[in-house]
Amino acid sequence: MRKIISIKNGVARMPEWRMAEPVDFELNDNEHIAIVGNNGAGKSMLADIITGRHPITGKGAEYDFYPSNRSLVSDNIKYITFRDSYGDYDSTYFLQQRWNQHEIDEDTPTAGSMLDEAYNMSGEDTEERREMRSRLYRMFGIEELSSKYVILLSSGEMRKLVLVRTLLAAPRVLLIDNPFIGLDTEARQQLKDLFRKMSQEHTLQIIIIISKTDDIPDFITHVVEVKGMNVMPKITLGEYLAARKSAGLQSVDGGTREKVLAVPCRDNEYNSRNIVVMNGVTIAYGAKTILKDIDWTIKNGERWALSGHNGSGKSTLLSLICADNPQAYACDITLFDRKRGSGESIWEIKKHIGYVSPEMHRAFKHDIPAIQIVAGGLRDTMGLYARPDEKEYETCRKWMDIFGIKELENTKFFRLSSGQQRLVLLARAFVKNPELLILDEPFHGLDDNNRRLTRDVIEAFCLRKNKTMIMVCHYDEELPRCISNRMYLKRNIEQA
Repeated sequence: MRKIISIKNGVARMPEWRMAEPVDFELNDNEHIAIVGNNGAGKSMLADIITGRHPITGKGAEYDFYPSNRSLVSDNIKYITFRDSYGDYDSTYFLQQRWNQHEIDEDTPTAGSMLDEAYNMSGEDTEERREMRSRLYRMFGIEELSSKYVILLSSGEMRKLVLVRTLLAAPRVLLIDNPFIGLDTEARQQLKDLFRKMSQEHTLQIIIIISKTDDIPDFITHVVEVKGMNVMPKITLGEYLAARKSAGLQSVDGGTREKVLAVPCRDNEYNSRNIVVMNGVTIAYGAKTILKDIDWTIKNGERWALSGHNGSGKSTLLSLICADNPQAYACDITLFDRKRGSGESIWEIKKHIGYVSPEMHRAFKHDIPAIQIVAGGLRDTMGLYARPDEKEYETCRKWMDIFGIKELENTKFFRLSSGQQRLVLLARAFVKNPELLILDEPFHGLDDNNRRLTRDVIEAFCLRKNKTMIMVCHYDEELPRCISNRMYLKRNIEQA
């Protein structure tokens, strides 16, 4: 059997890139592999070794990309990382920029121009490639996105764009980190079907890094598990699923509820009757209307699930509540019993809100210790501009302990895995005991056990007095039991 990628006793040249033991890994012809493991186990480190980003000693990794006639590893292996899904095209991106179109640089590319460039650079314009492009565009609704600036895309739309751009390059091996997060149910199934069809029709082999093991698609033939920076032997998908069913999930600390409720809080600090009141809210950018005639009232203590297809306007709606969208001043919106535009500052609004989202993760560029990021949530800063006192740091440590990341308090943000980064940002959202929690896809990149833990934390937090929540989640089965109301947005401007 032809070995497409072969690594034997691989040891990274740089000590900080090394796994706990030498790496053995093989991808054979016609195999499709899922790399699984807990957050921080070393999955991304293994991917960097496979792609050659982390060179190894000796003769290194061996590649045979037949029948491809391209010689460079980078031409044959395309790697989409978690961070790429939030955009690597916008180094000057900041959180509110998506809602402030006058802040967008004139050189910012549109989705269509980026895809045209990728297509033109990736090979000859054959009938087969044109057909593949048309199929990808139809499947993911790219024509609707083509005129939009990249910076204005939702996280789900961004993921679609990156996937299509990469597939247009016709790689021999596609390695992708968590391909299904941020996609609605329909788009997830479309992508699984697309991968299956492409793996059957083309000489494309797929390696996926996956945190939510329920999402392993059925075209996967083998699984490689990474545990504690050790790469386990490759086994078949059937063997992995049988072992997983037998072992079950690890038990989550039963004291989570007690820990959450024990964190000191001032129950009388917040007493808003109506958290959000929107009357006939319409949001448009140029000729494109995103939201139309939205009426929405959220009362103190309600817990809402906000759902809808990618691009239906969920993030735009939340930006109005978070005071990030300047169009709020032209709308009839009341937040925390105070009408927008009545003289309040955005910081007076934000002090009530704990917030985490793909956009926030996308905008976070401060490589500072994790505890300082959590502490930034006390004053709604992206970095740390005011030194917390020891009592405040102790509160930060309590929330980091609740999310199982206390030992990472001195680790810098960019040294953390994507799942660990998400846990840090979650702790940041909870740390000031907010009146309103806005959790936009909070489980992004979390492994099975950390998703369960986070759901338990959310449910325990909502037992506190005067706590209201809005949560966006594309997996209905992951919604916490405390959800009491639902809001569904349809794409094409209709409100359910």
